[in-house]
Amino acid sequence: MRLSQGVEWGLHCCSVLALLPHDAALPANRLAEFHGVPGPYLAKTLQALASAGLLESVPGRHGGYRLAKPPSRITLLDVVDAVEGGEPAFRCAEIRQRGPAGLPKSAYTVPCGIARAMAAAEAAYRQELRRRTLADVITQMAKDANPRAVAKAAAWMQEVTR
Repeated sequence: MRLSQGVEWGLHCCSVLALLPHDAALPANRLAEFHGVPGPYLAKTLQALASAGLLESVPGRHGGYRLAKPPSRITLLDVVDAVEGGEPAFRCAEIRQRGPAGLPKSAYTVPCGIARAMAAAEAAYRQELRRRTLADVITQMAKDANPRAVAKAAAWMQEVTR
């Protein structure tokens, strides 16, 4: 399974937005600048997160995006599903029904072992993402972050939120 860059970008943007004062917002172009990613592509990701109710768009001169709910109520799965959609990664096409050994559809009363194994793996993956919140990730990032990077980020944040 391969997730799009939008998932990484969305998670990082949500993390930055979680650090803002509750009444502040950042425009998409500033978030793109902070992460060094293309603005037009990031804007699509931010719109998907807003459509899913994870971000809210704030109009006006000091507008932009902010979290729509506390980081403790946003799971990693929420972000993945907002960006990628909730479709299963594995889609069984029932190829066992084809070819020289194939039988009529009515002969297959249970999903094949491959489909069941893939569904179980995806369920475990989704459960782990459902268990972890944005707040959990931010806590871990604070422990792991290089102090120089934190200082640079804080200075940038102060400058753009004035």
